Amino acid sequence: MANAYKILGQIADASANDVALYLVPSSTEAVVSSIVVANRESATNTFRIATKTDNSGVANTDYVAYDATIAANDTIALTLGVTLQTGAEISVGASDANVTFQAYGTEIT
Repeated sequence: MANAYKILGQIADASANDVALYLVPSSTEAVVSSIVVANRESATNTFRIATKTDNSGVANTDYVAYDATIAANDTIALTLGVTLQTGAEISVGASDANVTFQAYGTEIT
């Protein structure tokens, strides 16, 4: 099995909906070591993070963070070690487009 250490996903989305940050490709497993949430404006915002076993809708049990507050011009780094199988997804949402999400980890093929 080969390991690829990389940025798994980057997104800034103001819809406050759950959008895909990272979807595990076919024939691949992944370990998400960290997610960084950055608020790039001078106002407080909120964010959500969910892990799902597939790319279906988000259930209440999928949330890792739900409407968590991020202060103005602040960054939150989450060290997670989330393991995901083929087709699993990490979804995110924020109250403003000035909130950025980045996921870092390893793809295993």
